[in-house]
Amino acid sequence: MVLKTFGWSFAVTALGLVAAVFYGGWTAFGIVAILSVLEISLSFDNAVVNAGILKKMNAFWQKIFLTVGVLIAVFGMRLVFPVVIVAISAKIGPIEAVDLALNDKNMYEQLVTDAHPSIAAFGGMFLLMIFLDFIFEDRDIKWLAWLERPLAKLGKIDMLSACIALIVLVITSMTFAANAHQHGGAHVDKAQTVLVSGILGLITYMVVGGLSGYFENKLEEEEEAEHEAEEEAKKTGKPVSAVAMAGKAAFFMFLYLEVLDASFSFDGVIGAFAITNDIVLMALGLGIGAMYVRSLTVYLVRQGTLDDYVYLEHGAHYAIGALAVILLVTIQYEINEVITGLVGVLLIGWSFWSSVRRNKRLELEGSTAEA
Repeated sequence: MVLKTFGWSFAVTALGLVAAVFYGGWTAFGIVAILSVLEISLSFDNAVVNAGILKKMNAFWQKIFLTVGVLIAVFGMRLVFPVVIVAISAKIGPIEAVDLALNDKNMYEQLVTDAHPSIAAFGGMFLLMIFLDFIFEDRDIKWLAWLERPLAKLGKIDMLSACIALIVLVITSMTFAANAHQHGGAHVDKAQTVLVSGILGLITYMVVGGLSGYFENKLEEEEEAEHEAEEEAKKTGKPVSAVAMAGKAAFFMFLYLEVLDASFSFDGVIGAFAITNDIVLMALGLGIGAMYVRSLTVYLVRQGTLDDYVYLEHGAHYAIGALAVILLVTIQYEINEVITGLVGVLLIGWSFWSSVRRNKRLELEGSTAEA
């Protein structure tokens, strides 16, 4: 089971590390290994959230997620994305940006650093909306009940998540502008960029999340209709037509997963510059890490881990909230990547431990009732 799920990840790891040795010797090998671990630790919460969405898809779309999705994640976000950032921020062509990345690594790193406020605002707002929509939803299973019960009541107010997110964005951009004025006004224009990027992140979430939710509801309706048709067919003996909406629903959920993965990968891509400004080593290290996140997502789905450990999804969403706040704070202040990774791991570890305790308590109550 482990080899079947993680086989491709092991193969990509071996190829990536060998390529690193050929490219830059054992120093490059060490850098790629460190980047792989960094990506996995920063993206563990990503795997848990992805698994919650992926378990709604059939085997075909799970395979698409592991093949086409990996190409988008590894080559799109970890290789093309940093180049696109540089091309847009420096107002140069993509070919010039690639040339800069390969031949003038210091300038390339500087340009990506300059683009960080807009990246962090976009990703931070997208992730913040995911977190807010989760905590304001009333759900049967509550992890931190003392906090989640009152928040669920507040969640009955329409558009509350969007209002809070916009207030956070306005405060962030105003703080950035105020600090820029205090330091000679060098970043005053970027305060507006932060505001626009954050709004674009919010719009992206609403469009992709809205379409995904719409088609997911349609799929549920179609499945109910199919179930009724099957019951009718048993009585009448007539054949049943297939569910046509499944393809659209799965496609938009896949699209939502890709945007979600992109938002999660912002911190990994930016954090990688703290270790190296070599785009080749960055792509190898983050690519290997991305493969493990994908495999871990599928493993969680196939093992039914989210059903067994019911608070894991809560822990992952709290980690998303923490990451969103960290991204927005890094617009103005530098935060070590180790802290970013540890916050997510600690929250998920805590939720896992809470789930284990819950399972033991239920088991004990069940055995007591039987006695």
